[in-house]
Amino acid sequence: MMELEMYKSILQKELSKERYVHSIGVMETSINLAKKYGASENKAAIAGLLHDCAKDIPEEEQLKLAIEFGILLDDISATEKVLIHGPLGAKIVEIKFGIKDKEILRAIEIHTTGDENMSLLDKIIYIADYIEPNRNFPGVEDIRETTFNDLDEGVLKGLNSTIRYVLEKNSLLHPKTVAARNSLLKNRRNKRGEL
Repeated sequence: MMELEMYKSILQKELSKERYVHSIGVMETSINLAKKYGASENKAAIAGLLHDCAKDIPEEEQLKLAIEFGILLDDISATEKVLIHGPLGAKIVEIKFGIKDKEILRAIEIHTTGDENMSLLDKIIYIADYIEPNRNFPGVEDIRETTFNDLDEGVLKGLNSTIRYVLEKNSLLHPKTVAARNSLLKNRRNKRGEL
């Protein structure tokens, strides 16, 4: 995949070493999940590699760029600036890397918050970011194992863990994260005939 090599060389210059290593980890995890669950490996590789392309830009600069690009930030994202890099990253990927694929762009846009009715690619990028091999926090092994047995259950555990973390920090919880969790739970219950 010629384009992937080109993206890697651009990212290597623009990201910190740690962020670059993380991005490679997310790319590889995304490819493995795409193979397992029947998603496009190419889209998973691109979205996984580029998901954090805006993360190393200083937060105030991210906010400025978001305004310049006409990205409509909700009150929560404008306050919790760590959330800006998702939508901003999607715009940078579109403009700088020339990627117009809506699935890739959405997966990058919501990789931090999740969202209602996530696609297969959305779920893969969201959880790959959470469980890639360089991640090390209490419970990550369990979430990794679960994800490779049942993607939805893994994403649900990831969302639950994120929600607990945000609450413990006393930070603002993004409504999309709650919507993602509720949507996933409802869909699972529907499939099981519980609703």
